[in-house]
Amino acid sequence: MCFASGVAANADDAKASALAKQNGCLGCHAVNKKIVGPGYIEVAKKYANDPNATAYLKNKILKGGAGSWGVVPMPAFKGLSDIELTYLATWILRGAPDSR
Repeated sequence: MCFASGVAANADDAKASALAKQNGCLGCHAVNKKIVGPGYIEVAKKYANDPNATAYLKNKILKGGAGSWGVVPMPAFKGLSDIELTYLATWILRGAPDSR
């Protein structure tokens, strides 16, 4: 059972990584360091104990905004589907594995 979950996570990670690349996310975010926005590992740590983190990040990606990590606004990504937002938010909350 764990193996199947790992395979599904790997497939979802690959989808999320591809979405991040296609949508220019990696131009402002890196895995382990701040560029314009925070590194994904830092985001994962900040929200590690927040049960609403996935919903919060999905909304943040969808609507964009500023204030969570500074004054530079993140653009909205309104063209992403709910499943794409879920892939991205879940991937970010796990520290963006398979993003290299």
